[in-house]
Amino acid sequence: MLYQRFISRSIVRQLSFNPRVHFTSSDRPTVRKEAPRPLYRGLLLMLVATGLIGLQVHRLVQLQLVKGAENRLRAEENRIRLIPVPSNRGRILDRNGTAIADNHQVRGVFFWPREKTPEQWKQAANQLSELLDVPVSSILKELERIGYQSATSVRISNNLTPEAFIWLAENAEKMSGVEIRMESSRHYPHGNLAAQVVGYIGEANLQELKANPDWPMGMVVGQLGIEALANKDLVGVWGARLVEVNAKNEELRIFGEKSSQGGTDVQLTIDINLQRVAEQALGQRRGAAVALNVKTGEVLAMASSPRFDPNLFTRPITPQQWEELQGLDHPFLNRALQGYPPGSTFKIVSSAAGMASGHFSPDSVIATSDSITIGGIAFKEHSGGLGIIGFRDALAFSSNTFFYRLGMAIGPGTMAKWARNLGIGTTDLRLLGLTEGSSGWVPTPEDKEKMFGEPWFLGDTVTMSIGQGSVLATPLELAVMVSAIANGGQRVKPHLLSSMTNTPATQPVPTGLAPDVIQKIREGLVATVQYGTAQVMNDGSIPLTGGKTGTSEVWGQRSHSVYVAFGAADQAEIAIAVVVENGGFGSKAAAPVALEMFQTHFAGKK
Repeated sequence: MLYQRFISRSIVRQLSFNPRVHFTSSDRPTVRKEAPRPLYRGLLLMLVATGLIGLQVHRLVQLQLVKGAENRLRAEENRIRLIPVPSNRGRILDRNGTAIADNHQVRGVFFWPREKTPEQWKQAANQLSELLDVPVSSILKELERIGYQSATSVRISNNLTPEAFIWLAENAEKMSGVEIRMESSRHYPHGNLAAQVVGYIGEANLQELKANPDWPMGMVVGQLGIEALANKDLVGVWGARLVEVNAKNEELRIFGEKSSQGGTDVQLTIDINLQRVAEQALGQRRGAAVALNVKTGEVLAMASSPRFDPNLFTRPITPQQWEELQGLDHPFLNRALQGYPPGSTFKIVSSAAGMASGHFSPDSVIATSDSITIGGIAFKEHSGGLGIIGFRDALAFSSNTFFYRLGMAIGPGTMAKWARNLGIGTTDLRLLGLTEGSSGWVPTPEDKEKMFGEPWFLGDTVTMSIGQGSVLATPLELAVMVSAIANGGQRVKPHLLSSMTNTPATQPVPTGLAPDVIQKIREGLVATVQYGTAQVMNDGSIPLTGGKTGTSEVWGQRSHSVYVAFGAADQAEIAIAVVVENGGFGSKAAAPVALEMFQTHFAGKK
């Protein structure tokens, strides 16, 4: 009985919890039968679910395990960027405050190397090269220079056209890693004016960046001329911005910002109007023209031809452009700081040496002739003998035989000494800050023996006395030489920065010439304009000036044309030296350039 009760209770308990069991009116349970489901449906559902889960697991493994570090870094770089903020570079001004080098706002294109693979960047370079007007090779070279894993951006172009800007803006989502920024860019409003003096700028190379750890990648520095000399003052201090951006390179918020500090303006001694006239007068001819303040040594003009446009270097320069610049008669060469045979302008030195040596007095006279013969070689007078003349007419008519005899009487050492006293071979280029130049050279017998292993001959002395042979002088030094005669015997120290004027570093140095010697040379130079070889300068357009023509012979070529001058004759303010390569007689090519410069100078005094 107990067993039957236990079984009955168990059956009742099971039936009461089974939803498929129903009771009839007779209280007898019945079971409803359902049709069996097909097995393949369950298996298919199981396979689909397993496959989907497997794909998700595979993707998670790939993203988090295989490329987890790379993707985390890429995600962070895409979100937060440290953007350098260039400073406004200081301006370069002329003596009157006119900007020769200035700044303006441009749109720059920057690439973030980490946001694409090298292969993707190659494709992007091919796509953007024509749009940005930058060769593919140049784009890839910049990326390789900074490195594809660099966390900083690299400038590809800072000359984005409106059309290119619109295209990039419309395709921003496709151009990941490409950013457009407004920035300050160098601008030279007068083009190639004073190019060799002002110089040009460019991005700092890796060596410069290592030497200056505080400089950011893309730092712009001076590469030539005043841009390089005064770079510390001009460059300023760059700032930086830490920002969050989205996929379109749109800034979402700023985490931190350090403002940039603009550079300091630098004022030159150059008169931009005089500089322009000097360059226009030279035209496309090779040569140089220099103007100095005869009392202070301020460089009022320093023209060199041919020139280059420094605006070319405010954007990436192509290899083709660079090659073209190299082929244009060396436009980077500052010919005002290159040595030339001074020709007869050196007779100023010979005159000073002859009278200062004591061998001759200001009233001395020397016989001239058609020629003199030394060692079987005839050294000719260029215009026939003038008879017995003094220093005034010897300078005015540029007598060769007068100075041949003078030179033989005083010797090469004396002439070399007074050449240095008057500034030839002794110009301190450090005061100019222009490293792209040289000084003149007036050799002595000891120099010739040491350099060439040859003895000094009397013929060397003869040619030296008229500025030929091995004698070299730069146009700048010739201007210093004639300044010393114009200002009463002080050798000025030429300089380009206004801040250096009337400082101990630029204080003129006495040449040691006696007043009567200086006066006699001045008379000769004024006579040269009045009735001598430089009468072209006496056309009535300017006050009376003093000057000396020179025709320096060049082996196998047409002679160089040389002219030095000071003005006005009664109260000198400015000294000018001009060299026109292969220009022939000094009165034909060089003197007219000086005339135009004098006209501009004196017009400003009215």
